[in-house]
Amino acid sequence: MKTLENQTLLYDEDCPLCSLYTTGFVKSGMLDENGRKSYCELSAEEQNFVDLKRAPNEIALVDNKNKTVTYGIDSLIKVIGFSFPLIEKIATLKPIHFILKKMYSFVSYNRKVIIPGNAKEENKLQCTPDFNYKYRFLFIGFALTVTTFILFGYSNLILNFPKSNITRELALAFGQIVFQSLFLIKVDKQTILNYAGNLMTVSLMGSLILSPILILSQLVNVPQTIILGWFTATVCIMFLEHTRRIKILKLPFYLTFTWILYRIIALFLILN
Repeated sequence: MKTLENQTLLYDEDCPLCSLYTTGFVKSGMLDENGRKSYCELSAEEQNFVDLKRAPNEIALVDNKNKTVTYGIDSLIKVIGFSFPLIEKIATLKPIHFILKKMYSFVSYNRKVIIPGNAKEENKLQCTPDFNYKYRFLFIGFALTVTTFILFGYSNLILNFPKSNITRELALAFGQIVFQSLFLIKVDKQTILNYAGNLMTVSLMGSLILSPILILSQLVNVPQTIILGWFTATVCIMFLEHTRRIKILKLPFYLTFTWILYRIIALFLILN
């Protein structure tokens, strides 16, 4: 593994995902021991040549010798490409680079709702991405789509349960956003959309947990006790994760109870 020396990635220390992959670069030897640094620890000198508005949105790779900076997907291509030149050649092809750039933005602008972390308010520099309506709506739409199709498949595994259809599952998944938003009617739009993003991440997480049973059912006959037990365990995990995110977002705790209430109402409507 070739090491890219004298280069430092400025990562968001409040983002578990950012911390994980930058640590991986250092441990794998792609970057040297000084290859990562928290954005909030930028020195006064570094602040003179690092774009403080762009860096929170696109991870910055600082060339410590030349005092130049690479941003976003190009930073990651430079790090990975130094060890794997073929990957760099492929990633820099215009169509592929365009797709990678859009995918990077999709994750970066939504990273606080994908894997939220507790922000350290004492830090003068905060690596918080700009709020981007386009990418937030795209993320919510993506999570809605995946959740709808997995729940459609899983619902039909449960015997003596009304036959499911895509429209019903989509309405239920979207309905929870509307229902929960009613209890946040007095707050600003960004707060509601931040919560909606976290809400859909919890739903997406639950759907992904259900997917192994859904896949297994295509190969063997899965007993109803396992199907129902797995579903119950998934709901419990989602409940705990929703509660954790409410605390991080500093939103009213009653949102967790309304989250449960919505599911009770939805189940009642389905059964009747």
